Amino acid sequence: MDVCLLIKQRLEELRLEQRDLAAAAAVTESYISQLLTGKKQPPEPSRTDIYEKMGKFLKIPTGRLTNLVEHQRQEVLKRNLEKSPKPLFKEVRELILRKCVPGKEKQVRAIFEKQPFGELERLVTQKLLDVVKKIAKEELQSESWLRSVARLSGKSYEAMRVGILEFLDTDAFNISVENCASFLDPLIESWDIDLATFGMEIVLNRRLIPGYAKKFEFVEKEYVRPEEQPGLKEFLKHLAVEGGATQEEIDFLKELRFNGRHPTPLYYYRELQNLRDPLHFSEGSALVMHKRRDAGDSDRAMQLESRKKAIQRWANSKMIPRKKTKVLKTKM
Repeated sequence: MDVCLLIKQRLEELRLEQRDLAAAAAVTESYISQLLTGKKQPPEPSRTDIYEKMGKFLKIPTGRLTNLVEHQRQEVLKRNLEKSPKPLFKEVRELILRKCVPGKEKQVRAIFEKQPFGELERLVTQKLLDVVKKIAKEELQSESWLRSVARLSGKSYEAMRVGILEFLDTDAFNISVENCASFLDPLIESWDIDLATFGMEIVLNRRLIPGYAKKFEFVEKEYVRPEEQPGLKEFLKHLAVEGGATQEEIDFLKELRFNGRHPTPLYYYRELQNLRDPLHFSEGSALVMHKRRDAGDSDRAMQLESRKKAIQRWANSKMIPRKKTKVLKTKM
């Protein structure tokens, strides 16, 4: 069943109006009307509390609305993937460029104009959206925060809630001018990008966001193996003589970090025993557990052999004849 049809049926059965549902969901009546007529797509269930409020008000079993919405959104997504992406609105691009730091705006603008909706423009737009959407989702339940943003955008509290629900469903391919005016403009102070590494730094509005600076890196670095510890070197020499460690176990020991401290060979011995002990790990990978059991069996065999030798030495000592001692008797 279509989610809009289900909602309409419940409104009729309970003899309720759309404005009653809007009040219960803390959104505008026009938004409910657009949802029920199909002019707006139902928002993503994991990003909003609207379905919980509507389901409780309409006495619909928990989860039924969200299941219907998820199925409906998947069908819409399949249709949209077949279409070619459209470039941003001119007003959206201008707002994004206006937020760029002055020393970089001219250079970024030239790239945007040379490659309309190219890789750089999509990267910047999507990263700005990701940051603001995360904030909007976290603050959706905060009435005071929503009212503060609503005042900056010139909207009512209910209209701001509706705007957030729609904004959380947007991406770089379908962001609207309204999304920018309501969220990107008031929440983002400025942004900068290193065109060599594509690292971005985003500064948010200090009046609305306590932690107002965000930095993102997109640079590839070579892996540098840490210097081998002296204690590990000594321990590995001992292993080279006796054997008993796999390359996987040795690599694990080499990856351990100690922040300037230098463990002894005894530490590595104990760490290796802990690694092999199945009691220290949950049952997950049968292959890994099998390897550890094999290592444990080897240790137990060595211990058993040592005990056998000790028993043999004790038995041999019992068979050695003892010298007779003379007992002196004294006469009374």
